[in-house]
Amino acid sequence: QAQLVESGGGMVQSGESLRLSCAVSALTLDYYAIGWFRRAPGKEREGVSCIRFWDGFTYYIDSVKGRFTISRDIARNTVHLQLNSLKPEDEGVYYCAAGGPFGSFCPDFRGMIYWGVGTQVSVSS
Repeated sequence: QAQLVESGGGMVQSGESLRLSCAVSALTLDYYAIGWFRRAPGKEREGVSCIRFWDGFTYYIDSVKGRFTISRDIARNTVHLQLNSLKPEDEGVYYCAAGGPFGSFCPDFRGMIYWGVGTQVSVSS
């Protein structure tokens, strides 16, 4: 059974940065996509960014473009999400998820198969 473990969340002030990591085990990511999602208090979960391991394609929702950067560490089977210039509206629980093989999980954010338990990001103004 594949396992995804997020880390790197924390409490920061507006304008500061965090780096989230998603370590994946028991799953070869060559043909999978990894997505980052977040759930803000009182809101539905939304896809934030994703990356496809087979071609390196990346996608960001408009509200994080230019501030967040997703990257993959193939050797470590890990995906990072660099969060810069954080805003209070970025606050929430961030989850990573895997979908595949191939498919339209990225950029559609649909049908992810494996999920992590999440890491909290708190941003104070």
